[in-house]
Amino acid sequence: MTRQAKIDRKTKETDIKIKLDIDGRGKSKVDTGIPFMDHMLTLFAGHGFMDLEAIARGDTRVDDHHTVEDLGICMGMAVKEALAAKKGIRRYGEATIPMDESLARVVVDLSNRPNLAYRVRLKKTTTGSFDVGLVKEFFRALVTSAGISMHVDLIAGEEPHHISEAIFKAFARALDQACGPEERLAGEVPSTKGVL
Repeated sequence: MTRQAKIDRKTKETDIKIKLDIDGRGKSKVDTGIPFMDHMLTLFAGHGFMDLEAIARGDTRVDDHHTVEDLGICMGMAVKEALAAKKGIRRYGEATIPMDESLARVVVDLSNRPNLAYRVRLKKTTTGSFDVGLVKEFFRALVTSAGISMHVDLIAGEEPHHISEAIFKAFARALDQACGPEERLAGEVPSTKGVL
């Protein structure tokens, strides 16, 4: 069974193309027009062992908001399409990742009930020219499109670049774990209701 997705989404504000292979090796080709997001999505692919192509163009002359949010929408759509009925997966995943002085925990449930609990307080909200507050908007869009319940907790950290890296790496590891096979399910959906 191949767990892959291809998403093409064009609006008046953005034009985004995503290819995702859940069972990849961490290879990536990312060009979003926002260097910081290129870096974060490359980290996601590498640490989640998923192959990712993400090409985006947006109205960044206004600001980065539309492009970052729409990337989240498209990434969520790709995850949902690639997992299809979610048969035989673990469903839950958790990772706590350090990045220098920063420590972030991400817990996911591929429940088809979108929710984002984002407990990240930042003393400084920019890294370079990027507004790190947009990381929350990216994940809000992603979980809504994918149907993921996700908790993000910043346990420690000051430098916004390190905090963002820890969050993206933790999300990648948690998602990889949740998407992994649970042999004891014998191909069934991981829910006592029989459906997610």
